[in-house]
Amino acid sequence: MADVRSLYQASILEHSKAPRNFGKLAGVSRRASRENPLCGDQITLYAIVEGSRIAAVAFEGEGCALSVASASMMGEMIKGRTLAEVETLSERFADLLRRGAVAGADLGPLAAFAPVVEFPGRVECVRLAWHALGEALREP
Repeated sequence: MADVRSLYQASILEHSKAPRNFGKLAGVSRRASRENPLCGDQITLYAIVEGSRIAAVAFEGEGCALSVASASMMGEMIKGRTLAEVETLSERFADLLRRGAVAGADLGPLAAFAPVVEFPGRVECVRLAWHALGEALREP
């Protein structure tokens, strides 16, 4: 089993200390809140969807370094993408967290979360924002 220190790569620590897209977003067209009852992490995700593209995204909440960093990186990765692209990215990221490295998946900075596969109890911390995103995008 991997050392827990492998979870906290520099990019994850940096995003957790200075999260991007943090705060309430005005004029949202989609919103969802989720909580991880096992650890107390909670997030509210805000998105502005224009046509089939995510024009803006932000989040509020509290959580561990992994949860906050994941939400921060997610926002950076999905802004400007189409809903279909975001769905594909979300599926590839989920695969990364289930299996570790995923061949052919260009996950950019999200690849820093690959060691989480060795810590099953932390996967839901990393997935929390992504679950909120999925819920928000399913809204009519």
